[in-house]
Amino acid sequence: MVDENRVEGSAKNIGGKIKEGFGKLTGDSKTEAEGKADQVEGKVQNTVGGIKDTVKDAFTDRKKA
Repeated sequence: MVDENRVEGSAKNIGGKIKEGFGKLTGDSKTEAEGKADQVEGKVQNTVGGIKDTVKDAFTDRKKA
């Protein structure tokens, strides 16, 4: 099962890309910067979820052994 952080992080990253693109399209540098920040936050959250999945898998494998 995939960690919630990975799903939420991916969604935030995609939302940030859309927001950044909208900011570029409209010439709104604040919205563009917010979109970039959302992407970074999403990537970090996704990474945290990946680490949790790795740790969870390691413990599951140890229990099976």
